[in-house]
Amino acid sequence: MVIFTETKRSMLVYLRLFKESFSFALNALRNNKLRTFLSLLGVTVGIFSIIAVLAAVDSLDRNIKDSLDGLDKNTIYLTKYSFGPTQVPRWKRERYPQVEYDDFEFVRRNIADIEASAYVIFGGGETIRYQAETLTNVEVTPISEGIYTIDNLKISQGRFYSELESETGAPVIVLGYTLAENLFGEDVPMGKQIRVYGRKLTVIGVLDKYGDGLGDSPDVKAFVPANFVRQFRNGGADGLPGAVVIKPKAGVDIAAFESVLRQKFRVYRGLKADEEDDFFVNKLSGLVAAVDSIIGVMNGIGWMISLFSLLVGGFGIANIMFVSVKERTNLIGIQKSLGAKNRFILFQFLFEATILAVVGGLVGLGLVWILTFVASGMANDFEFVLSPKNMLLGFSLSTVIGLISGVLPALRASRLDPVEAIRTGM
Repeated sequence: MVIFTETKRSMLVYLRLFKESFSFALNALRNNKLRTFLSLLGVTVGIFSIIAVLAAVDSLDRNIKDSLDGLDKNTIYLTKYSFGPTQVPRWKRERYPQVEYDDFEFVRRNIADIEASAYVIFGGGETIRYQAETLTNVEVTPISEGIYTIDNLKISQGRFYSELESETGAPVIVLGYTLAENLFGEDVPMGKQIRVYGRKLTVIGVLDKYGDGLGDSPDVKAFVPANFVRQFRNGGADGLPGAVVIKPKAGVDIAAFESVLRQKFRVYRGLKADEEDDFFVNKLSGLVAAVDSIIGVMNGIGWMISLFSLLVGGFGIANIMFVSVKERTNLIGIQKSLGAKNRFILFQFLFEATILAVVGGLVGLGLVWILTFVASGMANDFEFVLSPKNMLLGFSLSTVIGLISGVLPALRASRLDPVEAIRTGM
């Protein structure tokens, strides 16, 4: 019982100590408004820089991941190009043969455990015309009907082209949401004829609205059967580059699937055992890993740049606290001569530094929140997010900076000899 009473009494003493130290710190900050403002400014800029960079990178990462959510990360692109870094020299890659439609037919008929496959031709921007409307540099993708399943495309009006239309190269086209709006306005697009490649194509479908994402949004794309384009554009070694897109069945061992695909395609191309592959097997999971790597680098660079701002803020607080100790040396001597303990003086200055840093951090967080709110309103279909994790990080960083910046000045103040302090202050 005696031990409990002593513990309670000790806690009350410390609570009173904290309260009085906190009151002294607040009064000191109120009495030096300009100096307090300048100290706040340094921490505010530092916290704002770090959290703004992290919020921007997190928002970019989230929007990219959201745009890839509808895609199977195991989707494979069989082509002469590598989607990531490779040790194969460029001159050797340029000699690789193009992946053509015959290669697609071989893969489709000879590789097991494929849920869907498609042949795509990589092309540039095209001009689309409808009556008086002309859209230039539109990404028109020649691709077989399997892409509808692979990319999990959704149709808002009409339909996607069928396997028969794809194989016969029917002159049909499916438009992205924004593309259809720009061409037809309030009119119904289905059944209308537009000019692409200098030829007439019939609009049979319009995609759902997707919004911005990784690369060009489907909203501003168009899809046509690959065999339609093959009728008038050359393939082969010197023709348009192509790729076979493959979506394996769910639950398949991807490593084994890739190994079988690679081995059978090598045999199909007549490669000997000692010869290197003349093609690349690219997976979307590799693209996701590359995106994560880039996001990590961006985070690192942002931290390096922002920490300099935060260090400047910390040094500013430390400098102000040393000045404050010197100005109040006489007061410290009087307090100690009246019985103030060292820890009272220590807490007084630590609280002052911490309050400066925390308030500066909160102002910085407030500015980032306003920035994300305004930026989200200005950017169509791109949401800037200030996550609770980043807010907690900003608050924690500002608190730590305040404590670190105030330790040395607080220790110096608490160790002053009362007689010398009064004499020096006078």
